[in-house]
Amino acid sequence: MSETQAPLDPASKSMDELVALCKRRGFVYPASEIYGGLNGFWDYGPLGTALKNNIRDHWWKHMVECPPIGPDGNPVSIVGLDSSIIQNPKTWEASGHVGGFSDPMVDCTETKKRYRADQVEVLIVEGKGKWAFMENQPDTIAKKLKKAGVALDDGERKLLTDLDLSEYATIVAPDTDKPGTLTEPREFNLMFDTTVGAIKSEDNKAYLRPETAQGIFLNYKNVVDTMRVKMPFGIAQIGKSFRNEVTPRNFIFRSREFEQMEMEWFCAPDEALQWYDFWKHERMRWWKTLGIEESNLIFRDHDDDELAHYSNACVDVEYKYPFTAPGYGELEGVAHRGCFDLTQHQTHSKTKMEYFDQPRQLAAKEEGKSKEEINEVSKYIPNVIEPASGLTRAVLVLLCEAFTPDESRASKVYMKFKPKFAPVKAGIFPLVNKDGMPEKALSLYMELREKFTCEYDAKQSIGKRYARMDEIGTPFCFTVDGDTATDDSVTVRHRDTQEQERVNISQVESFLAEKLAD
Repeated sequence: MSETQAPLDPASKSMDELVALCKRRGFVYPASEIYGGLNGFWDYGPLGTALKNNIRDHWWKHMVECPPIGPDGNPVSIVGLDSSIIQNPKTWEASGHVGGFSDPMVDCTETKKRYRADQVEVLIVEGKGKWAFMENQPDTIAKKLKKAGVALDDGERKLLTDLDLSEYATIVAPDTDKPGTLTEPREFNLMFDTTVGAIKSEDNKAYLRPETAQGIFLNYKNVVDTMRVKMPFGIAQIGKSFRNEVTPRNFIFRSREFEQMEMEWFCAPDEALQWYDFWKHERMRWWKTLGIEESNLIFRDHDDDELAHYSNACVDVEYKYPFTAPGYGELEGVAHRGCFDLTQHQTHSKTKMEYFDQPRQLAAKEEGKSKEEINEVSKYIPNVIEPASGLTRAVLVLLCEAFTPDESRASKVYMKFKPKFAPVKAGIFPLVNKDGMPEKALSLYMELREKFTCEYDAKQSIGKRYARMDEIGTPFCFTVDGDTATDDSVTVRHRDTQEQERVNISQVESFLAEKLAD
């Protein structure tokens, strides 16, 4: 496949084949598999961990160590944080999670399975029946429809939550063949609770955090007091979060334990919309740096009825996953949270969260503002713009984007990662295990391993070694062959084109550095 060939449509990619490759090659395993697994939990294998770390480091580099250039032409100010997974339970009362962090769920009385009501679609064929299926997965009811003599395009599709309860008796649940087994929706709190201390009681009850954001809000005042930051500025965090999802699904897309990459941007209230627009476009720009095809990314603004009660605006960056194509699914949300969070924590903790903005005070005085006007612009509870994405969801996106079937190869598939994000950057091979080739190849490997993640492989034919590297997405393979002893060069094979060229062995390090720089 040439580098100029049009990228594959995600709809043509098989999630079953991708999941099988991830298990076979060490990207993602089912958690506690030897005991039958646990729904909604996954383990990241050696290659999955490397891929995840590459994305994590890239996000941290671009958000904290070398943050983007702001509208004024200067780098914005963002500091890092690593807050505790378990916080004082009053945190979640103030944030609204204890009372309002819930999803509508329905149960099937026959199979005992549970579904999120707002993620269930219903195909309605007038005079024939109603069939429920999980959102964007209509193929799962294909056999039922064939038996009933109908097709997907014979009727209309609606969300279960848009139907009247009186219609439930006529709906066939996703995993049954008879209607009327779905219960009425009821609220289900998504937080995992735990006990702090030796005695299990309501007094010692705490929660695993469902998001990393609240740890940032709790430390807002600490950062202001200790880090010499001034408005506007951001606090970034990467860490584990936990949500007791009703219906974990689509591989690692929706799971119960996941990692987030979140940043809370604190700013003056009258500048919030400007910064919301800035971060909306900045985050889209960042996703494209991961090598994601531009046509697979879109913005989706939230409708008014989707917005949280405290939110002024919210937009999602969405990706065209194989299981949503031709539609898109959430990848990152950029939310204008107003001053809700800091105000809530100020009220519940009795700790002042107001910020005194001296530069704005001085500017207002110079403009001849009244005392009331000066106080209004210089003393305020900051507004917050929140770009929040899932690190583990980013792993899924790069896996989906890279997965490239190719019948011309021995491996039948290769992972087309952007080179800098590939778990293994180079394979080092001797063509055969004699005539000094293994020694030369091993020497090259020992030199490169100090700067790049490399693998030395001397087993089986060169074709099988290339196939192994293709399956894990290694962008370059360097082979020491019979000519190396005379011309001091090696053959480099390019993953995407399968083309080969000769490179002097002394130039391999600089060759790799150049290819991985972008």
